[in-house]
Amino acid sequence: MPKGYWIAHVDVRDPERYKDYVATATPAFERYGARFLARGGAWEGLEGTGRARNVVIEFPSMRAALDCYNSAEYQAAKAIRVTVADADMTIVEGFEA
Repeated sequence: MPKGYWIAHVDVRDPERYKDYVATATPAFERYGARFLARGGAWEGLEGTGRARNVVIEFPSMRAALDCYNSAEYQAAKAIRVTVADADMTIVEGFEA
């Protein structure tokens, strides 16, 4: 079964309150088996519009990635995030050869 990935590009407007988003989202990430592959850090924009923070989260499956996003736990975190950051988020299915 292919893994699922969240890919998020984020501009944080309020770093202190963004910490509340992270803390609130953590139980959902733990429940659905999230593993952070990239979380902030250095980046180089090559094409298109970039954002200051880039995150890639791996989940055991596409279903787990979608269920995490749609969970009550994550939706509570999202309610915080939308007030303190601008984000582009996509969930993609991994490739299996």
